[in-house]
Amino acid sequence: MTTRRQFLLAGAASLGMAACPAIVRAGQATARIVIVGGGVGGATAAKYLKMADPRLQVTVIEKNPVYIRPYGSSEVLNQHTTMQALEVRYDTLRDKYGVAFVFDAAKSLDPVAKTVTTASGQVLGYDKLIVAPGIKLRYDSLPGYSEQLAETQVPSAWIPGAQTALLARQLQNMRDGGVFVLAAPPNPYRCPPGPYERAALMTEWFAKHNPRAKVLIADPKDSFVTDETAMLGWNRLYGYQPPAEYRSKIKAELLPPGKPCALEWLPAKAGGTPQRLDAKTMTLHTAGGPIKADVINVIPAMVAGQIAVDFGLTNDSGFCPVHRTTFESTLHKDVHVIGDASIADAMPKSGFSANTQAKWVARVITDQLAGRDSGTPVWENTCYALAGKDYGLFVADVFRIKEDGKIGRVNKARYLPFDATPAQIRLSAVYQQAWIQAFTQDIFA
Repeated sequence: MTTRRQFLLAGAASLGMAACPAIVRAGQATARIVIVGGGVGGATAAKYLKMADPRLQVTVIEKNPVYIRPYGSSEVLNQHTTMQALEVRYDTLRDKYGVAFVFDAAKSLDPVAKTVTTASGQVLGYDKLIVAPGIKLRYDSLPGYSEQLAETQVPSAWIPGAQTALLARQLQNMRDGGVFVLAAPPNPYRCPPGPYERAALMTEWFAKHNPRAKVLIADPKDSFVTDETAMLGWNRLYGYQPPAEYRSKIKAELLPPGKPCALEWLPAKAGGTPQRLDAKTMTLHTAGGPIKADVINVIPAMVAGQIAVDFGLTNDSGFCPVHRTTFESTLHKDVHVIGDASIADAMPKSGFSANTQAKWVARVITDQLAGRDSGTPVWENTCYALAGKDYGLFVADVFRIKEDGKIGRVNKARYLPFDATPAQIRLSAVYQQAWIQAFTQDIFA
């Protein structure tokens, strides 16, 4: 059983106390810091900069006055939460910490003049710029798919909003005994355990509300984060039988086959790679053949958000190269790129990663302004997930810069142990819900 002390220490780490110890005052009080993007990374950076020195002029450019959090958004689909509960406002960052907000779309960057221009024509000068643009969904990466289809018929719902509400309606109103197909994305993508959590939560929901329904994951990959511990949970909850190559890796007794499992995972080696979509017949064509469905959820390939492209911060990978010790762009001086858009090697594209990167960059900037050395960076990440509403999973990592200059994982133990007790498993689910609340508070309150 995880002790209360261990939990509190983990919570302290999640709030960035390990990543940003001993925040100090910046010596250059009038420095102008502009942040593009008010999601997890941008909002965290704004708050921690103002905590480091309230005199800093911190301005966030964000086109949406209300943030819809992506973490936990799949729980709208199984009625565990609501769309309204995903909404977060910027009032506290503005009123308590003095962060200025410009609710407009950033349009262009002049790295020589050090200015950002918004869609309405407002020009903001900066001494340091932080860009946290998130990801852009490449709808065209799957032939036959498009943004228009995602908005009206075959939602992605990976960036929460109207598509999330649409997918929830489709799943909750699916015909008796219908088929739900989730087309998983290729690497790299936001929230590594997320597609598999979504499929599992709907398997659980269908068991109660549509017991003859089927859930199928069509995957272009042969593994996924938390795969073995997730499969053990699926086995215990739904009777899922892991593929042969996984059974030897799962150091726990598996339940024998019973009635056909409602959840099926088709990895790439089993023909699961999505190849094209026929929306008229609601058919997903895969390497292994066509799959007819009642509801299709396509999670397409991803690249850095469009503003990163417009600012000239991306390379051929579609993401943003950065200096690992500072997350400063290798393409533009005094521009730091954090979160999903950055190339951070072993660090996953997750809210937790964006949060810990933002805290480090806040420290780097305040130290640079004061002429101090920031020391050696350490980052961390925890991705929480659910195999079922009360069956918690996680992957937790610590990262440092390795000898090759890249960011690498340095811890060994990562997952929920195979011998975890029922109480520990339930506690992991409780931690997941507690983390959502604490994480949101850390960023926005």
